[in-house]
Amino acid sequence: MTKPKVLISDKMDPNAARIFEENGCDVDVITGETPEQLIARIGEYDGLAIRSSTKVTKEVLDAATNLKVIGRAGIGVDNVDIPYASSRGVVVMNTPFGNSITTAEHAIALMMALARQIPEANAQTQAGLWPKNGFMGVEVTGKVLGLIGAGNIGSIVASRALGLKMKVVAFDPFLTAERAVEMGVEKVDLDTLLARADFITLHTPLTDQTRNILSKDNLAKTKQGVRIVNCARGGLVDEAALKAALDSGHVAGAALDVFETEPAKESPLFGTPNFICTPHLGASTTEAQVNVALQVAEQLADYLVNGGVTNALNMPSLSAEEAPKLKPYMALAEKLGSLVGQLAHGNLTEISIERCGAAAELNGKPIEAAVLAGLMGQYSDSVNMVNAPHLAKERGLDVRSVRHDREGVYHTLLSVTVATSQGPRTVAGTLFGNAAPRLVEIFGIGIEADLDGHMLYIVNQDAPGFIGSVGTLLGENGINIGTFHLGRHKAGGEAVLLLSVDQALPESVLKQACELPGVKVVKALSF
Repeated sequence: MTKPKVLISDKMDPNAARIFEENGCDVDVITGETPEQLIARIGEYDGLAIRSSTKVTKEVLDAATNLKVIGRAGIGVDNVDIPYASSRGVVVMNTPFGNSITTAEHAIALMMALARQIPEANAQTQAGLWPKNGFMGVEVTGKVLGLIGAGNIGSIVASRALGLKMKVVAFDPFLTAERAVEMGVEKVDLDTLLARADFITLHTPLTDQTRNILSKDNLAKTKQGVRIVNCARGGLVDEAALKAALDSGHVAGAALDVFETEPAKESPLFGTPNFICTPHLGASTTEAQVNVALQVAEQLADYLVNGGVTNALNMPSLSAEEAPKLKPYMALAEKLGSLVGQLAHGNLTEISIERCGAAAELNGKPIEAAVLAGLMGQYSDSVNMVNAPHLAKERGLDVRSVRHDREGVYHTLLSVTVATSQGPRTVAGTLFGNAAPRLVEIFGIGIEADLDGHMLYIVNQDAPGFIGSVGTLLGENGINIGTFHLGRHKAGGEAVLLLSVDQALPESVLKQACELPGVKVVKALSF
């Protein structure tokens, strides 16, 4: 078996390459290349490990014909075209926790520097001025810290601030009341935070909803003398409005580690009194850089070798522990999706994926993605679990997922129903021995069959001698039958014949099958 091949294109801890090798990957470390050089090289690699320097553009992705996964050693993925990577079926991962402590500590450090005006006091002291009476700081003890964003980094900042005997209020639409109590913070709306906070720190990604969250209007709502720290993303603060607020004295101090445009060669804030800045150093500690390099290597190797998906930004995460248990379910799900895609006619508008019994206890997102991969594979020859949901959305397919803890006839069951112009069509399957996918129902008719290789599907009026006529037809055309599966509603009613054959079925044979007495539907299938 060929080893997965990985390219490390940005400088990172050398132990990352060792981890790839120890986990069964071949790895090349080639940094500092131009976009043109990367485009010329990338086609031979299955994985790409980057930091912030490499730009993974549409052009790079078009050239990456074997690429399966991109791993960012760090949080921000502004340098990756994620929508296009998704459409190409490439998993994009980051390492959101490797530098969390480092970034949180930097925010606290900047907050303390603002409180005591340390950078300006240092500069004047080193200039020989000894300005002992020129700087009057404030204590942080007893002050209110307002967190905008209370996720991983925000929660660490809250913990440190509580240790400094501050009071912490937090605005985060995803923060539950229970989690706020657990963190020891007070959950508030944004206007309340702006009105109460003595210090504000930002810990949220840059989205359409968060861009300029500290706008001119919102800065005007803040408490007189507030101090603001941003170690998250540039663009969360209106820099021109912040400059005006600092000049007027409404904002007593501000510290930015990130800017809307980076590298920040110029800014309206530069030179402003009570303004501190650092060049995006939030993750710049030895410990953090080692952590994210090791984590990205572990994640990429786990995906390429074992199928584990961790911290993916464009597909459901799937831990190494989950992967073995889910693997047979995902194989079943993909086969059911493929079957219903090959058999259902007309424009598909809805798909419902139902998990019953043991299947209901599993992570449903990978199963859903596998069904869609099987289904959308009928419309494109380059579909996988990453781009299938994207393609389904593009086609306007309404996807629904349902789970039932109860067991029915089967210990575990997956059902896939699509809405067609002829009405709903359902197929269902189970696992034999918790490992082997098996079809158990097709469009309301019970039938047990493996879905594998080339198959012939026939719907006919149940009548004596029909099976023999099908066997004769295939034999006369030199087509060998592997397995033979039958199902029917009732004697003499509509019946289904599903058989595997050793080769693809020619159109001439399908046409002859259509001419057999009682035949309603004939379809060649492939899995």
